[in-house]
Amino acid sequence: MDIKYKITKLKNNSTEEVNDAVSVEEPLEMNLRYNLENKWHIENITITMRTPGNDEDLITGFLLNERIIENINQIEKIEKKGDRVGDYNINNTVEATISNTNNLDIGKIKRNFITNSSCGVCGKTSLDAIEVIKDEKLDLSFPKINKEVILKAPELLINQQSEFSRTGGIHASGLINHHGEIIAAREDVGRHNALDKLIGFATKEKLIDNHSQFIACSGRLNFELIQKGLMANIGVMIGVGAPTSLAIDLAKRFNMTLVGFVKKNSFNIYTNKNRINL
Repeated sequence: MDIKYKITKLKNNSTEEVNDAVSVEEPLEMNLRYNLENKWHIENITITMRTPGNDEDLITGFLLNERIIENINQIEKIEKKGDRVGDYNINNTVEATISNTNNLDIGKIKRNFITNSSCGVCGKTSLDAIEVIKDEKLDLSFPKINKEVILKAPELLINQQSEFSRTGGIHASGLINHHGEIIAAREDVGRHNALDKLIGFATKEKLIDNHSQFIACSGRLNFELIQKGLMANIGVMIGVGAPTSLAIDLAKRFNMTLVGFVKKNSFNIYTNKNRINL
């Protein structure tokens, strides 16, 4: 989703007035509806800045990646709530009704803060609050990805970025198989939102095959992106930018293969290079 702004553009020492496409950024309130002791409760679990669209996928991926639900069948329904508001006439509230309330600890999972659109970790106070418990490390025997597929992944991803081609100001995450085919892709102004949307959609549609697929991200790879990939049992994640130290440490800890700085003829493997056929 984008909007046109009139701007002054300087090029070759001359200026002109042009209409420029800019990605829309709007807050999304994500609410959780659950039944406890025969009484329905509705709690706001987070507010995130996102690009409007695919909000149902976004909250699905968020609930899965934060381990608020254990599987997608525990979502009974997802609804847009509230009036259409603002300059873009959109709903900025989405509500998920869930069925798994036996071990639900709202006080532990509730995050009442605005997530910065470039860093979903902002507002969390410690590694203990960030790191979602994962029982097992990933199996190092799969997937096996040829270097040629890694090298062309950024081009595959950008070909799916309709919003980026218009605005240049948006992130994307893509699910790609070992043949170099895009299975699914999602865009958002926040890199963590793009990944939540992708995992939410791909899980709902039963598209994920951990034995033959990897995830490519358009920007740098931070701790939270690796965490989200691990929750979906993704063995290989790549980014066109640099990984952070925490991202590398987390990938190493749980046997994920982490690849960064992917260009047309080069990339860096930071962990578990055995999955990449060089």
